[in-house]
Amino acid sequence: TAWRVLQLGGSELDAVERGCGQCEIDQCDGSVGYGGSPDESGETTLDAMIMDGNTMEVGAVADLRHIKNAIGVARKVIEYTKHTLLVGESASLFAVRMGFPYEDLTTQKSLSVYSKWLNQSCQPNYWKNVVPDSSKSCGPYKRPEKVICKEEQTILQRSVHNHDTIGMVVIGGSGTVASGTSTNGAVHKIPGRVGDSPIAGAGSYADSTAGGAAATGDGDIMMRFLPSYQAVEYMRMGTDPTVACQKVISRIQKYAPKFFGAVVCANTTGSYGAACNKIPGFTQFHFMVSSPLLSQPTEQVVDCI
Repeated sequence: TAWRVLQLGGSELDAVERGCGQCEIDQCDGSVGYGGSPDESGETTLDAMIMDGNTMEVGAVADLRHIKNAIGVARKVIEYTKHTLLVGESASLFAVRMGFPYEDLTTQKSLSVYSKWLNQSCQPNYWKNVVPDSSKSCGPYKRPEKVICKEEQTILQRSVHNHDTIGMVVIGGSGTVASGTSTNGAVHKIPGRVGDSPIAGAGSYADSTAGGAAATGDGDIMMRFLPSYQAVEYMRMGTDPTVACQKVISRIQKYAPKFFGAVVCANTTGSYGAACNKIPGFTQFHFMVSSPLLSQPTEQVVDCI
């Protein structure tokens, strides 16, 4: 969809918005758009961002409720406000003022995921050091009188499908770069949680003087390292996109060897690459590429490091 927009003369931002928007409609992988990743109260909320690599403007929304087209609302933040990030119910009110319909993001599928989780004593979840014991029962949780810090449970207990994002980098014919992301976040997240996707430099980053990058995976860990920004900075220094992505993954590995995540990178000449962290059940990363050199969108695969 994004490639077709470019071919029909649309801008790089148009391509990112329409491409990510198509994934929201298709509910890609259950992890983008409405009806997926219910939070602890059973609600689906959306995060998205879009970035213009010419002006360095960013529009983003987080914890967006009742609006299906999150990337579209993010674009309106650039076009109609001087802000960068709007959140929660207030972001929904902004969206309605911009003409987006107010809709229910819950589906039968998301309700069944939620009820199954409740029946499994709310496992897995994102709490730690609370009472009652979050590894055995549902909340409401509270702080214990005396804090006993336990080793954080390994992320591997959670499926790699618990976190995913549509991340997109578009390089125009003149070298203009735009990027964007859209996601419904981590399944069973604590309400109010915002991951890496809507954060500039974390979920994605675009700079028309260097390139663009986008990340997917465990946003709670990845956002602490601003991987997309860092990858673009490596490319600015002349680093090959594949190597730039690998260096970013390696930096995170030092602190979180078992994290689930991947980064895609593309520079202004159209070179591209990707890298991922190797963990059980996730040894390769698949991503899609469209370019004038390819007759159709093509799936590419890299081995994780």
